[in-house]
Amino acid sequence: MKIRKFWIACAGLALALGTAQSALADDPNNTPDSMKSAPDDTGRNERDRQAAAVTPMDQSNDPADLELTQKIRKAVVADDGLSMNAHNVKIISSDGVVVLRGPVESQAEKEKVEATAVKIAGVANVRNQLEVATR
Repeated sequence: MKIRKFWIACAGLALALGTAQSALADDPNNTPDSMKSAPDDTGRNERDRQAAAVTPMDQSNDPADLELTQKIRKAVVADDGLSMNAHNVKIISSDGVVVLRGPVESQAEKEKVEATAVKIAGVANVRNQLEVATR
């Protein structure tokens, strides 16, 4: 009895996989050319290899810097008016100086994230390196 149930389950799984494969084959967006898109971070990765570039690895482990980063991150994420890109910007604090990096959807969003950081860290302590994403 158990063997029969096993084979019935295998047959059902094979049927489901065949149906899924057929659906993928019929999808016009699932072509070899559409799957060959270049990664969109290539230029940024090259830029981040420069010695002067601030990356998340530069985040200080000093408790004051960690708290500063945490406060800014919470404020940015709590703002429902910001895009997912803005919620995910890099916030890097070291010696009380905050660097903001990454793409945002618009100039207004760039300014809003910067204003949030300035409100928490002070205008002299924020370096805005955010970029407006191009489509």
